[in-house]
Amino acid sequence: MSKASDRSKPRVRRGFTLVELLVVIAIIGVLVGLLLPAVQAAREAARRMSCSNNFKQIGLSMHNYHAAYNKMPMTMMGTTRSVNNATNDSNRWYLSYAVGILPFMEQQGLWESIANPSTETVNGSAPAGTGGIWPANGPCPWQFNYKPWATEIPAYRCPSDPAKGAPGGGRINYAACFGDASNTVNNGGRNEGGYVSNQNTPTHADFKGTGPTNFNWLVERSRAANRGLFWAREQMAFRDVLDGLSNTIAMGEIVSDSGSRELKEVVVRTSLQFGGGSQASPSDCEDPAYIDPARPQFALQGVTVQSRANRWADGRMNYSGFQTILPPNSITCSRSNDNSEGFFSAGSRHQGGCHVLMGDGAVKFITDSINAGNQDMGPVQTRGPWLPGGSASPYGLWGSLGTRATKEVIDEEF
Repeated sequence: MSKASDRSKPRVRRGFTLVELLVVIAIIGVLVGLLLPAVQAAREAARRMSCSNNFKQIGLSMHNYHAAYNKMPMTMMGTTRSVNNATNDSNRWYLSYAVGILPFMEQQGLWESIANPSTETVNGSAPAGTGGIWPANGPCPWQFNYKPWATEIPAYRCPSDPAKGAPGGGRINYAACFGDASNTVNNGGRNEGGYVSNQNTPTHADFKGTGPTNFNWLVERSRAANRGLFWAREQMAFRDVLDGLSNTIAMGEIVSDSGSRELKEVVVRTSLQFGGGSQASPSDCEDPAYIDPARPQFALQGVTVQSRANRWADGRMNYSGFQTILPPNSITCSRSNDNSEGFFSAGSRHQGGCHVLMGDGAVKFITDSINAGNQDMGPVQTRGPWLPGGSASPYGLWGSLGTRATKEVIDEEF
């Protein structure tokens, strides 16, 4: 046959068969399935690094604050409530450390709006303070119509924590470490005037420290139990950290309430007692009466829970504090009529643990499996059949990292 006749034959263009097309689609699906977890892991790694950077910035701010004032920022600080004024005319010594370090966090404008009287509100109505003016240093931190308290500060939020919006004001994921005990730790043994007192209301003669009552017993209990780098309503300094700044936790991550009743993002209200004469131990918090047996990470329906970490300006433990008692990402529980007295755990949305900020400014990742000692033992406290003040922490490495001056030797890697 001639070449000319060969060229005259039409060429047959062969396409993909249905089987081949399905094979290609299957291969693409497998590749996507393999790559997607890697992409998600890479994104979480980036968020985790960003979270660590936020903590480093907070640590640097804490050190710059100390360099400026020779003191650490106080948590649960503020202005005194008099007998006659209302919640909106003072903050009643409830402000968190996060308020004090604002000028060192490049938030000078926000700090000035807090430090001076103002008329700004979130909803445009008149301020609830006397004469239609918010007081200097702001009202109580649960007044969300006060614009600064409703402001979300990106540097105080971990990118891995998606919780936002109501209930609450601006949220926070970086909490002050109150140590490894519970007796008087919720208020440092001081009232809403900053005075050593067993009363929080302004109707008692001792509210301003002028009453005849002897509170030496309260001072003794407070000194025994307030063992952390932060002591509520007490001005601390680096010189108080006898264990060394590199061996003492200053702050840790906490999870903000998203409304799902997950145990690490809420405070479970219990019938336990955590103050003087208390025999509550960490294991008491993990009572099945509070935990959903079908979903052990969640509170049982019908159990009362309190939101956590949804007020960056509130210094109480349920909003911006924690203790080194229960391991990270454990349950948090409180007394039924006081949501700031109890056992408050650190936690995060990162896999397997959470970040902590050491006193020297180093940021480390603590795993959920850290040695937490004897969880059946009650915390250190005086005046009772418990470990007295000055004792080594009963909560292992985790507990000892939360104490500032118990001379415990850190000989384990964490």
